[in-house]
Amino acid sequence: MNLELLESFGQNYPEEFDGVLDCISVAVTCTFNRLGTLLAVGCNDGRIVFWDFLTRGIAKVISAHVHPVCCVSFNRRGYKLVSASIDNTVAIWDILTGECDQKYRFPSPILKVQFHPRDDGQFLVCPMRHAAVLVTVDGGHRIIPPEEEDNDLNIVASFDRRGDHIYTGNGRGKVLVLCSKTLENKASFKVTQGTTSVTAIKTIEFSRRGNSFLLNSADRIIRVYDSKTVLECGKDGDPEPLQRLQDLVNKTTWKKCCFSGDGEYVCAGSARQHALYIWEKSIGNIVKILHGTKGELLLDVVWHPLRPIIASVASGVVSIWSQTQVENWSAFAPDFKELDENVEYEERESEFDLEDEDRSITPDEKKQDEDIEVDVTSIEPIAACYSSDEEEDRKEQLLFLPVAPEIEEPEDTWGIEGLDSLETGRKSGDSKENSSPKKKRPKTYDIQLENPPINGVSN
Repeated sequence: MNLELLESFGQNYPEEFDGVLDCISVAVTCTFNRLGTLLAVGCNDGRIVFWDFLTRGIAKVISAHVHPVCCVSFNRRGYKLVSASIDNTVAIWDILTGECDQKYRFPSPILKVQFHPRDDGQFLVCPMRHAAVLVTVDGGHRIIPPEEEDNDLNIVASFDRRGDHIYTGNGRGKVLVLCSKTLENKASFKVTQGTTSVTAIKTIEFSRRGNSFLLNSADRIIRVYDSKTVLECGKDGDPEPLQRLQDLVNKTTWKKCCFSGDGEYVCAGSARQHALYIWEKSIGNIVKILHGTKGELLLDVVWHPLRPIIASVASGVVSIWSQTQVENWSAFAPDFKELDENVEYEERESEFDLEDEDRSITPDEKKQDEDIEVDVTSIEPIAACYSSDEEEDRKEQLLFLPVAPEIEEPEDTWGIEGLDSLETGRKSGDSKENSSPKKKRPKTYDIQLENPPINGVSN
């Protein structure tokens, strides 16, 4: 199906509940890969479950951590996944093999981890009550310098869409924009409530397309900014938000916010109940409120990168929200007429004739039909899958996970080569019962931080 046509019909946001994904374990967090074909779900028992989102089936399960997984993030091509757990560890996983490539130990719990949008060799880590850390795959790390005047360590951070800058926000409403290569301060501003009082920044999220980003703050207002405007204002600037989104009736606090795949809508999950609010970014009005089961508490919300589908985590399962599918056959044939009951059809003159004798024939019509050639071999990139600066991105993507069949009772003619290899193994004195290859031990790096919090309390 042509993805470019999806945005042309009707509204582009979900409207109803469309089932759940039950991981057996208690789901805590989830994220899509860049094209939305795989959904990774972090669970309370430390496992990571990969769902094939086309078939809505489990493709792979990795026993990643001992304690609950609090955050997961795909790399750009989708072959690697970085996960963080409340046991103070961050791990990078090879999704195809299910093995851990590197593991990083921190002295404090981790709140968020994010792969660099362009460079697979580094990722961003937000430890609890500590400045954000930019970590390289080989174990090197750099501390993101916080605001010296505020001296507030409740810091959240995020890469922008291309990874050129890192945006950080603290508990006193100060937002810094730093170059991701040099960590030089490029811009800064304060989020104020009214004229004098400041409000804490809870999360920073960027849209997949365009230059918009949002700040979820403690004053229950979601502010949408333009990153170009923020950079133009420079240090200690005062950029005006594009929109201020809030629930004026219930004064809802927001647990998690995200943009739609095309960046035209903003979705926010309530911290009080399983309810999703959807705004149109250009106008700022609420277009839909999706209500889950009463009494459930929302943990995470993600929007599908290409389609109007939302996945929310509540009560240990992943709920899927999508559009109502209505069959409209007249969209394919303009003269199609739906019938409520059988009617006798009257055939039009020469309707079913092999050749229409009454048809007017133009002299060049046959030549035009013969000259048309349809190209069915060349593959053109789908514009809906890429943002404006990614036309030349032709690297191979991991779209789906292959599933190997498990043979419990092989047939008698299972294969002479397999039997010979078993006999060779017995003669060599190999006493192992299973012939599965031995998993390699991942490289473990200890990341040392200055004055890390112990048991949630700073030194």
